[in-house]
Amino acid sequence: MDGLSGDAAALPASGAVAAAARPALVVRAGEALPVLQPGQPWPMGATVDGDGVNVAVFSAHATQVDLCLFDAAGEVELARLPLPARSGDVWHGRLPGAGAGLVYGLRAHGPWRPERGHRFNPHKLLLDPWAREIVPPPGGFDWHGAHFAADRDHAQHLDPQDNARGAHKARVVHDAPAPPPPPRRPVAAAQRVVYELHVRGFTRRLPGVPEAERGTFAGLASPAAIAHLQRLGVTTLSLLPVQQVLSEAHLVGRGLVNYWGYNTLGFFCPDPRLAATPHPRDEFRAMVRRLHEAGFEVLIDVVYNHTPEGDERGPTLAWRGLDNRSWYRAPPGHPERCENWTGCGNTLDIRHPRVLQWVMDSLRLWVTDFGVDGFRFDLAPVLGRGDHGFERDGPFFKAVLQDPVLQRVLLVAEPWDLGPDGYQVGGFPRGWLEWNDRFRDTVRAFWLGGDCTRGELALRLAGSSDLYQGRSRSPLESLNYIVSHDGFTLHDLVSYDLRHNEANGEGNRDGHGHNLSWNCGWEGPTDDPEVLMLRARLKRALLATLLLAQGTPMLAAGDELGHSQGGNNNPYCQDNETTWIAWQQADESLIDYTAHLLALRRRLLPLAPRWYTGLPDAQGRHDLAWLRRTGQALGAEHWNNRMSRIVGAWIGVPGGGRAPLLLLINGRDTDADFVLPPGDWVCELDSTRPDGRSGWRRAAARDPAAIDLPARALLLLRDAAAPPSDASPGTPR
Repeated sequence: MDGLSGDAAALPASGAVAAAARPALVVRAGEALPVLQPGQPWPMGATVDGDGVNVAVFSAHATQVDLCLFDAAGEVELARLPLPARSGDVWHGRLPGAGAGLVYGLRAHGPWRPERGHRFNPHKLLLDPWAREIVPPPGGFDWHGAHFAADRDHAQHLDPQDNARGAHKARVVHDAPAPPPPPRRPVAAAQRVVYELHVRGFTRRLPGVPEAERGTFAGLASPAAIAHLQRLGVTTLSLLPVQQVLSEAHLVGRGLVNYWGYNTLGFFCPDPRLAATPHPRDEFRAMVRRLHEAGFEVLIDVVYNHTPEGDERGPTLAWRGLDNRSWYRAPPGHPERCENWTGCGNTLDIRHPRVLQWVMDSLRLWVTDFGVDGFRFDLAPVLGRGDHGFERDGPFFKAVLQDPVLQRVLLVAEPWDLGPDGYQVGGFPRGWLEWNDRFRDTVRAFWLGGDCTRGELALRLAGSSDLYQGRSRSPLESLNYIVSHDGFTLHDLVSYDLRHNEANGEGNRDGHGHNLSWNCGWEGPTDDPEVLMLRARLKRALLATLLLAQGTPMLAAGDELGHSQGGNNNPYCQDNETTWIAWQQADESLIDYTAHLLALRRRLLPLAPRWYTGLPDAQGRHDLAWLRRTGQALGAEHWNNRMSRIVGAWIGVPGGGRAPLLLLINGRDTDADFVLPPGDWVCELDSTRPDGRSGWRRAAARDPAAIDLPARALLLLRDAAAPPSDASPGTPR
């Protein structure tokens, strides 16, 4: 093809396409555009290839795919060029003379047969799913614009309005190869402590962060942010979604935004909302480098289960217009609809090889180009769904296992979705960590008055063997948590019986209604000293239970300093003081207590990263024994007694040394005596004390034989008579 032909001939042909170090491509009035060459069907997306740009687009059912070129601002369509070659289901072409900075979109021709799942409409400009940088429409995306492929009044009819001016476009990028990362001491799995945070909320009010960097990638890499993280002693940062997001129509209509970010538009793009500079890719890389230098691992939360296109009535942004039948799952016998196992209107179909390739390409980019150390997968069972339900050996898991890049990173699953058999805690492949909500709910119930036995608590404290051991998985694969971004903060967990989500604009119907929380006698803020003392005591007990349990613990940012969200347990749309950590009101004693807990975990590692047998060795010493307050072993009749809230764990083989440990727990509202086994016991932790420290000690040959175990308390004792450790923390024996 010479110059412009067909639809392209009617379009203006003047103006620079994009701004770059050199013009990406210049089209002057009266001049013909370069002829598209066949190019290559790989890599997917738009890639600078010497003195040109290669474009490869997947569509199995299209009859033609057009490459549409725009001016630098993405406002004027300069040319529309059909991709000249097709290899299998990939359409491709090469534009000589083009380079980084080229702004482009796509149009796909094909059947308009919604009843068969085909929704091609060439009047709709489409974003490249492999876009590395997104050019937003002027004034932002308008949900009332012509972005819907179907006529609003007649859903079976194609909408002929063109949406190009108001659509998202892609910009070609060509980053220089990143310098090799500095050496980083790997985090031992047994010493890993995950800290979940929102990039914006963590530093938006953090003193010491420059004003222009607050709430950004640069802010998280600031000395002030790193100093707090190091003070705590966490090892692994789990960032809420950092990929570019599109806020939903119902939020925009109420003047809100998708603050959490679980509505990804740009799966290859750091979110510009979280950048202090116009260069979010560079800023993100610099943040990761600085956090690595400080010794932290960096995980990112990713959402490969749905797109912002919603259900079959939603807009056509990219995937739907390129090949609806291939990208999305449909209910059996209903190709006109979208399967909604995500609660967001659609479900990506990972069974399709090209959809799987897209996910893998995105994951690899974030490791090789941006330097992240792993991922937390939102609604992760979607990734393992085959033709007949969840498959723990499905194509996605096999692809990750054999991938030379991804097989070495940390993989964390949110192990549930809304589909059939969607609850998969314990069901993921070996090597994956899983959010363990059974741990969360049991610990909450035990301490806050819910229905729970001490046997259930012991099971969760010792790695949830019922979920993991029988499948030959490590206890470290249980990611234990009591609080996450989704739900009450720790402070609110002991301050509210009910959710208070009115600010979300959904009539307080959103969010969880069953929180296993307790307000300690007063709903919300109070100045009653007894209520405040009880709340503080419970927070310390909950933190100790989490951080001393077997498994991989996860803290939610702000819980270590008493941050409150005012009882909002679903603040996904609150980009304001509700979610921004209130550093000016930080409970410094709680921060010190949490840091002390983490130091104890590093030094003693009470429960080793292996499964305990409960059996005696040749000397008659048990590796782990569960005790009643009388000092006797728990029997079957005591294990499931719902009336008792007192339990002890004698740990004969801890993870961090030879000295036996004794973990004593009293969930009652009254003190109790607990008979101690022989030993020179020293108290390493007393959760009733604001700093957690205690000077209590019992010499081996001296009375009393029992210790006063305070109400709503957790004590950790060490036998000082045992020989010193000859093993480094975390070494299993």
